[in-house]
Amino acid sequence: MQENGTEVTAAGIARLAGVGRAAVSNWRRRHADFPRPVGGTETSPSFALAEVEEWLRAQGKLAEVPLRERVWQQVAGHPQGPVTALVHTGCALLLLHDRPTVWLELTAGSDERLADLLPGPLDQVLTPHFGALRKRAVATPDAAQLRPSAALLRAAGDLAAELGARKAYEFLLGRHLDASPRQYTLTPSGLAALMADLAGPAGKVLDPACGTGALLRAAAALQDTGGTAGTGDQQLYGQDGSPELAALTALRLALHTRAAVRTAAADTLREDAYGSLRADAVLCHPPFNERNWGHDELAYDPRWEYGFPARTESELAWVQHALARLRDGGAAVLLMPPAAASRRSGRRIRADLLRRGALRAVIALPPGAAAPHNLPLHLWVLRRPAATGRPAHPEVLLADTAGYAADGRGALDWRALHAAVLDAWRPFDRTGTAPEQPGVSRCVPVIELLDDDVDLAPARHLPPPAAGGGAERLGDVRDRLGETLRLAGRLTPSPADPRPPARLPLTTIGELARGGVLRLRTGGSGGPVRGPVLTDHDVLAGTGPSATASAAALSEGDGEPVLTAPGDVVVPVLGGGSVARVVDGADAGAALGRNLVLLRPDPAALDPWFLAGFLRGTAGNRRASSYASTATRLDVRRLQLPRLPLEQQRTYGERFRALAEFEEALRLAGRLGEQLVRGMYDGLTDGTVEPG
Repeated sequence: MQENGTEVTAAGIARLAGVGRAAVSNWRRRHADFPRPVGGTETSPSFALAEVEEWLRAQGKLAEVPLRERVWQQVAGHPQGPVTALVHTGCALLLLHDRPTVWLELTAGSDERLADLLPGPLDQVLTPHFGALRKRAVATPDAAQLRPSAALLRAAGDLAAELGARKAYEFLLGRHLDASPRQYTLTPSGLAALMADLAGPAGKVLDPACGTGALLRAAAALQDTGGTAGTGDQQLYGQDGSPELAALTALRLALHTRAAVRTAAADTLREDAYGSLRADAVLCHPPFNERNWGHDELAYDPRWEYGFPARTESELAWVQHALARLRDGGAAVLLMPPAAASRRSGRRIRADLLRRGALRAVIALPPGAAAPHNLPLHLWVLRRPAATGRPAHPEVLLADTAGYAADGRGALDWRALHAAVLDAWRPFDRTGTAPEQPGVSRCVPVIELLDDDVDLAPARHLPPPAAGGGAERLGDVRDRLGETLRLAGRLTPSPADPRPPARLPLTTIGELARGGVLRLRTGGSGGPVRGPVLTDHDVLAGTGPSATASAAALSEGDGEPVLTAPGDVVVPVLGGGSVARVVDGADAGAALGRNLVLLRPDPAALDPWFLAGFLRGTAGNRRASSYASTATRLDVRRLQLPRLPLEQQRTYGERFRALAEFEEALRLAGRLGEQLVRGMYDGLTDGTVEPG
């Protein structure tokens, strides 16, 4: 058995061998010499990685797996857990990055020697990066702690030789975060870059809820574009209640920048580690809706300059903490839930932030910008007012970027969103005012906001963008509607003479799958997907693939999504509807979502349009459906279609394709008609359209 006792699950074995998880189950049943489980549970056993590799190699089943995958398996199966493995790996990679010759000398001997000699050199590298041991989040591991990690550290060194130390660590940390989506609240890189740009280049940057360090990384990258990060002039400070995250973030930052890095592991509001710090910028993605944030213990805390936050207003406590850690004129950017802009319990604090000129902008993001993905989160941009000097600003910038929401065929366009926000913010930041952009941004006088509610939600102070693009565009919508209706008329199926039902020889999807005529993939709960995801709602509504960071793709048990290809047929299994969709070029490459079944026919034996058309038959769906108390589920394997020669299939397929085009024309006409009606209502009510 391997020295470090690394274990691997069946899904990991499938990855190593380049097969599906079902193949691993078959090997366990058929081969008496397959390695025995050494841990896990009866339903999810784990195996010794070294024994598995030896067996696969002997059987000729060990695929040429990239080194990065092998190292990740060692991290995931580390006997002390993946976080400890990542901390030890990060320390070793930092040593390799800073003192490569020392690393080569240490790795020249055995694993035992490596573990015994490593603590001293590690401490010599960690102390300059993170400060004195008693204050830093990354403690120097001793020989006993490093011994189970020795083989992993060697492998990580090999991976660094291939990718570089920075990319190697980023890969391993990224895989860990992807494997634990519910354990961590992540700040997307596009959002982090936007927040850093709103704050501007800064020498001292604090993130009091640093998490995995995305915001501090973005601040370092922004400083780097100004040509100063490489000198080590920047100072990055992070704090997080999780010691694991504080350590991982420190190592991540140390590998990415030469800036001085300090992270602390403690509850920020209760145990502020940087009470005397005056930062140039504070970036923060605080926890939302906390009730136990310290309301009872912190009633007389000097940070509450703008009012004592209510128990339900934890976000306003974070806002005031950020302002308290800024120098005069320093900038803070916080990601906030939309309720923080309008809850009555926070109106007095919001009013004082406005009166004293601390709150400079509220920017509403489109849904999907960050978790929770169904809410249009806000960015609050603040500046600490100088004790003396210019008076409070008379205006606040309110912006709403809902128009940049994902269009159903991909993720948010962060580049366009980034540009739109900065186009509104930069002139306002320079001059205190900016031109109004209808439906996007407006400089609102502070006095206008100081009413009984002090409601800062941008949507309530901006006129909504005109439906259909405004009155001047309604003519274009009407013309498109007319063209679509004429197209639908041309595509309307001609009536057919009735005839007795044809008695054709039938087969089932299950029989075709067993015969190799098509492949059947069943939706499940896989890992997080970066990119378009075709959901059952998309198929039922006839829209393109939607994409959200939290969507789960179809999985074969190893977490890898199944991607659609042209000619695939996708069938929803819930709802009792007769729907089947042929994937075209626009939808290809999307990950398959839950409650969908993908059928991939062999084009030499089965026409996809013929297949999809017969799957939509009402009678066949009734025969293949089962009923529960609250839902109808379709057993795709029981669906029937006739046995016909390929040429005859194609004749049916052309007719089914024409029906699908007619159906899409009707959908488009419905959407355009709805847009025209909504635009006319808006135009008549706001005066941009004359009643005559």
